Amino acid sequence: MMKDDNAAIIFDNVDLSLGRGAARVHILKSISLTIARGEAVGLIGPSGSGKSTLLMAMAGLERPDSGSVIVDGVTLDGLSEDALARFRGARIGIVFQSFHLIPTMTALENVAVPLELAGEARAQVRARDELAAVGLAARFDHYPAELSGGEQQRVALARALAPNPSILIADEPTGNLDEENGTLVVDLLFALQRARGATLVLVTHDQSLAKRCDRVVRLRSGRVMAAGPEFEKATSQT
Repeated sequence: MMKDDNAAIIFDNVDLSLGRGAARVHILKSISLTIARGEAVGLIGPSGSGKSTLLMAMAGLERPDSGSVIVDGVTLDGLSEDALARFRGARIGIVFQSFHLIPTMTALENVAVPLELAGEARAQVRARDELAAVGLAARFDHYPAELSGGEQQRVALARALAPNPSILIADEPTGNLDEENGTLVVDLLFALQRARGATLVLVTHDQSLAKRCDRVVRLRSGRVMAAGPEFEKATSQT
C-alpha cells in the first residue's frame, strides 16, 4: 500500500470479528477506506451494519483480525495496549451518545482529566477555556447530575477537544438529546472541528446530519456500500 501524506485514516482490507467460539460474529468485512486530513465524514447504515465497530477500530479500541488501520500516520496494529492508550490520549477525541462523564467530578474536573493524564501543567486553565468555548463558562463547578443532557454533551465535547486531537470521532452524539439541544451540540461540533482543522468521523442515523459532512459513507452488513459525494446526491434525490 502506498503512503498517503494527506490521509488522516486508512483502512486497508480490514476484517474484524467480535465474540468467542460459537458466538463469534464477523462484523467488518474487507473494509478499505481512506479519510483525508481535515475532512468531515458521516457514517450511516442500518443498526448492526458495523458503524460503531468501525469507529472503535479507528480508536484502537478493537483490533482487526486482518488488514491494517493507520491513523494520523501511525499503524495501530503493532502498538501495545499502553502505546494505544497514549496515542488515543494525544491524537483522538471521542464523543459518545451516552455522555460518559464521571459523576463525582465537576464539569471542570471532567474536562481536565485527559489533560492531567497527559501531564499538562495548565490542565485547569485549558479546561476552563474549553468549557467557555462550548458556552459553559458559568457551569465550571456543576456536577453532571446538575446539568441538562445538552450541557452534559457539551462538557463531553469540551473533554474530547481539550487535548487538541487531530482526529475527532462521534458516535450518535445527538442520540440522547432533544432537537434543540441536538442542533446546538452539532453546530458546536462542526464549528470547532473546522476551527481546529481536525478530521471528524460521525456516526448517525440522521440523514440530514450526515449530509452536513463533506462526504457520506454508507455501511451495510459490515461492508462499505458507497463512499462519496455521488452517494450524497443520490440520497438527496430520493
